[in-house]
Amino acid sequence: MTLNKKPHVSARQQASENDVFSQIRRYRLMQICAITALGLMATLIVARSITFIIFSVGLGFLIMALGFAFKHKVLASAYILLGSMTTMLFALALTGAGLFDLAILGYPGLLIFAAILGGVGLFLSVLLLVIAQCFFVAWLTFQGFITPHIPTLSWSHLLFILVIFIVTGFSVYLLIHDIKRLMLSLQRENAKVQQSRVEIQHIAHHDTLTNLPNRLYGEELFSRSLIDCEQKQQNLALLFIDLDNFKPVNDALGHAAGDQLLEQLTQRWRNILQPDHYLIRFGGDEFLFLAPFTNNRVQLDLLAETLIQQCSSSFEILQNQVVISASLGISCAPQDGSDFKQLCRKADIAMYQAKQDGRNTYHYYNDNLDKVSDDKFKLLQLLRPALADGQFKLYYQPMVSLSTDAITTVEALLRWPQPDGSMINPDIFIPIAESSGLINELGKWVLQQASIFCAEQRRQGFSKLRVAVNLSVIQFKDGQLRDTVTTALLEAGLPPEALELELTESLLIDETEQIKKQLTALSELGITIAIDDFGTGYSNLGYLRNFNATTLKIDRSFITSLCVTEHDESLVKAIISMAATMGLKTVAEGIEDEATLKKLIALGCDVGQGYYWSKPVPGDVLSELLRNHQLKHDASL
Repeated sequence: MTLNKKPHVSARQQASENDVFSQIRRYRLMQICAITALGLMATLIVARSITFIIFSVGLGFLIMALGFAFKHKVLASAYILLGSMTTMLFALALTGAGLFDLAILGYPGLLIFAAILGGVGLFLSVLLLVIAQCFFVAWLTFQGFITPHIPTLSWSHLLFILVIFIVTGFSVYLLIHDIKRLMLSLQRENAKVQQSRVEIQHIAHHDTLTNLPNRLYGEELFSRSLIDCEQKQQNLALLFIDLDNFKPVNDALGHAAGDQLLEQLTQRWRNILQPDHYLIRFGGDEFLFLAPFTNNRVQLDLLAETLIQQCSSSFEILQNQVVISASLGISCAPQDGSDFKQLCRKADIAMYQAKQDGRNTYHYYNDNLDKVSDDKFKLLQLLRPALADGQFKLYYQPMVSLSTDAITTVEALLRWPQPDGSMINPDIFIPIAESSGLINELGKWVLQQASIFCAEQRRQGFSKLRVAVNLSVIQFKDGQLRDTVTTALLEAGLPPEALELELTESLLIDETEQIKKQLTALSELGITIAIDDFGTGYSNLGYLRNFNATTLKIDRSFITSLCVTEHDESLVKAIISMAATMGLKTVAEGIEDEATLKKLIALGCDVGQGYYWSKPVPGDVLSELLRNHQLKHDASL
């Protein structure tokens, strides 16, 4: 359908233009017939004998041509007009003075008629007919078939000449008039084409929503600014701006609201633009700001803070107060290079560092960021093959009941051993797995292997042993987590109550309704939920019941300094007390010495975990540790 649209429109336009041209030809034909007929009527007054008859017949054909033109039969009318007039002039020349006859003066007028009324074909036909008639008259004269009669000059001859001049002059006027009108029309069309070209160029170089220069034009503006800065011995900063939390505005209020917000924001930024600054829409919710500066970065800091401040002020969108923020990365020419695309890439890297720093801030590019970015890229290329080749291993760390000294649970911890014996830290490869989408496949594998290991240990005599597995927020996105967990338990033969799923506090804040529904479904199976690293996030005990949490794991940062600062002791005591009030079990992470252990027992903590008992170890080592610990525990009873 779309492919045929343009030709169809073009055909309609062509037909319309043909109709207009045909109408103009009809008017011109009627005007020429009318003026020529009037001229012939005037000559009939003084015409005699054969001349009178020729003029009368010619007038009759002219009236016929006028009638055909009136009935919109333009082509037939044109042929009748030109044919009859050519024949009339030929007859006058034959009966008069031959090639010296006044009628010969009418041939140029006929050629002008042909040019006005028809195309090249008609014009050439009339021209060849006129030439043929002239040759024929000359041949008849040379052969003596006709004898030219040179008339004596009279007033009638003057009238004939005037009629010929008037008709010819009128036709020339019409021709010149049409040419002038055509020229004016062409000038207007040319002006429209030029205006359209300017508009098309503007559209090609500017964003349609904000009317800001787009990425393509931004590169040209960068080149200009860089040349100016080099001439003035200045530096050029490229500030890459990405809006934080812009997607929720579109999701909640609609894309029209998002567009309105962008328009208001760009207007705010325009108001602070300096004459040598350029604001560019890079795409979506990303913008570039080009700003010359001296070696002193104070003015750049002030500019970055101003841009962020303008962004973080509230917007009134569709009768709603909307607040967003911006993360900003800065690269500088020539220090960081002079290629536009490379500087954009480096500013983008710096911008993502600003997001990692907490958002609503800015960060300058440095070479270390590039190294980190390269390392992440290389690591990403290794992740999938590592998963396919079984390079990942599960280590386990025991959790010990502080009241009975029995190992009740083991936490499964993912490790990535390297051929040289080193380990890639999970804090490095887990975020990359999350951002690349591999975390679902990796998390599924962890659930399967941890369930199999725990089921095996239970069969070997540790019948009450449980296993704890950490979850990523990404694993909740597709809504398949319950099926994944159920499958892992069934394949391993592990009862649901032997599995505990650990979640971080921040996970509960994102998309709470979707996560709540899935956690409720898991709890109904008998699986328990633990909140990991409690105290480092929002620390809101109120939402824990909504997510069926049964256990709080107090972050190690509070435990390691428990015997050093009274502040941490008070905080840990408060967490344990509030958890007990809510019927929640508490687990202290990071216990490394006996003094800390005794302090936690005194505070009423339920379970401990840390190097005091064991560091994370492979499954075979943990099996031996379980047996030794069981023997030790039995001996103490």
